[in-house]
Amino acid sequence: MISRLACLMCLIFALSMPGAGFAQQTLSLDGTLIQGGFAKGTVPPGSQVRYDDHDVIVGSDGRFLIGFHRDEPAETVLTVILPDGSEQRYPMNIQPREYDIQRLNGLPEEKVTPPQDVLDRIAAEAAKVRAARAQNSAETWYDSGWIWPARGPITGVFGSQRILNGEPRQPHYGVDVAAPEGSPVVAPADGVVTLLEPDLYFSGGTLMIDHGRGLASTFLHMKSFSVTLGQKVKQGDEIGTVGTTGRSTGPHLDWRINWFESRLDATLFVGPMPKDF
Repeated sequence: MISRLACLMCLIFALSMPGAGFAQQTLSLDGTLIQGGFAKGTVPPGSQVRYDDHDVIVGSDGRFLIGFHRDEPAETVLTVILPDGSEQRYPMNIQPREYDIQRLNGLPEEKVTPPQDVLDRIAAEAAKVRAARAQNSAETWYDSGWIWPARGPITGVFGSQRILNGEPRQPHYGVDVAAPEGSPVVAPADGVVTLLEPDLYFSGGTLMIDHGRGLASTFLHMKSFSVTLGQKVKQGDEIGTVGTTGRSTGPHLDWRINWFESRLDATLFVGPMPKDF
């Protein structure tokens, strides 16, 4: 588990690099500078920010948001172009994490590599998901704060990965919450529904909410939806129910957060699961 002290030290270290005196005058960051983490920043109004090949939206108040992928390199750079046109580059020093790795051998090949018609379906569905993730609204709906979208035992964690017959599979980018089928799923933060797909190959019933500025939640294996595409939702609004659709071994909600294509750890937004579920 990532301690508050470790996260704080990441932030202090990033802002105490050479040139920190100037950095503290023009850039402030509040967040977890660690793989799967995120940070909210402030620069002088009218500045431009670029990070990870993204031109980051900066509000009229100078606020912006960035995220760090599961496998974010240790040394990254955030670029700020000030209103006078001068450019400043800030090393971020993203802290690495260790992930659970499970190796399974001797599996039938069809269970490891799907046939071509299934691969074609998977590729087409992935394109739909990428298009929804590309939303870059200037809104800051995420300012509502965060709650758990479902409650129950945590049965899967961010970053874990299976290696099947020696072939690495996609890491698990979400947090799995076990709950009875039909249990309510609620919006963890304010936003707009940007994806509703009842039957994707891997994830089954899949719903996505845009929280603003490239930040999006995705909910997998859902049984039903209670919202429509384009609908605005408030934190706590019911958006559907827990299911076991797609490639799922039992009823649960797989909740994921992205900053564009960067996979983030949802637990860093919401904190520990309440004990009263």
